[in-house]
Amino acid sequence: QVQLVESGGGSVQAGGSLRLSCAASGYGYSSYWMGWFRQASGKEREGVATIHDNGLTTYADSVKGRFTVSQDNPENTVYLQMNNLAPEDTAMYYCAASLFVLSADSWSSPEEYTSWGQGTQVTVSS
Repeated sequence: QVQLVESGGGSVQAGGSLRLSCAASGYGYSSYWMGWFRQASGKEREGVATIHDNGLTTYADSVKGRFTVSQDNPENTVYLQMNNLAPEDTAMYYCAASLFVLSADSWSSPEEYTSWGQGTQVTVSS
């Protein structure tokens, strides 16, 4: 079972930046996807970005050009650099791991991910 621990959340003003980290442990396999999701109050969890261990990335349209997902494989850590933040980015952010083969249609489905972190809050004020 993979253990995931997020950090780096906080409160910023609109236009600011934050970098989230997700430290992973317990891996015993060579191919996986790591996803970032967010859930705002009263809304469903939505996919933000995902990265494969080979470096392939995918983003939600709402964050393209502002967010960047990256990974440090030796450190088993995935990052989400968030720039030009807006109030609508306010949410609890979660990282998740998937062993499935994900596609352009499935990468953003929470059901495709088998391990989740506890989440880190991001609050953006106007």
